[in-house]
Amino acid sequence: MAQTLGCVVMAAGNARRFGENKLAAGLGGRSLIRRALEAVPGEEFEAVAVVTQYPEVMDLAEAFRFRAVRNEHPDWGISRTIRLGLEALDGCGGAMFLVSDQPLLRRESVRALARLWRSRPDKIAALAHGGVRGNPCVFPARLFPELLELREDHGGNTVIRRHEEDLILLEVPEQELTDVDTPEALRKLKK
Repeated sequence: MAQTLGCVVMAAGNARRFGENKLAAGLGGRSLIRRALEAVPGEEFEAVAVVTQYPEVMDLAEAFRFRAVRNEHPDWGISRTIRLGLEALDGCGGAMFLVSDQPLLRRESVRALARLWRSRPDKIAALAHGGVRGNPCVFPARLFPELLELREDHGGNTVIRRHEEDLILLEVPEQELTDVDTPEALRKLKK
C-alpha cells in the first residue's frame, strides 16, 4: 500500500560530543529519549522501530509498544541505523526518520508531517523553519534503495540532495528543531 507509513526513531549514536549517553539526560523531568518517544503519534504509523544500542532504550521502546531494534554496531555510522530501521518496517510505503535529540519536538508537528506526506506520497517531506530543512524527514519507498546504499556516517541528507525537486517542507517554530549535541546545548534549553 502506497500510503502506509512507518517511523524509525534513531537512538543508536555514541554521542561523542555530549560525552555520555545523552538520551538519558533530562529536561523538564523527562529523559531526551522519553521525550522523543512521546513525540511519536503511534496511531499515525503502520510500525514504529526504535533503533538503539542501549538496553534501557530498548526497554522503554517496548513499554511504548514500539519495535525495539538492537544496533550492535553503532560505530558503523548512521547508515547502519537507517538500514536496521528500514528492515524493521515491513514494506511500508514511506518511512519517517526521527532523531531522538530534539526534546522540544511536538507530537502535533510529527502528526502534521505524516499527514502532509500522505497527501503527496511521492515526495520527501520534512519539518523546517524559515525554509531551512530539519528533522524529522519522510522518504517514499521508491528511495529506500538509495537509503540502503548509504555507508558509514552518510545519512538521509545525501539522498535528499539528489532529489531536492521532490522536497516539500512543513514550517514549525524554530525551537522544535533544536537538537541537543552538547551539555551546553542542554543547559541553554533548560533556561
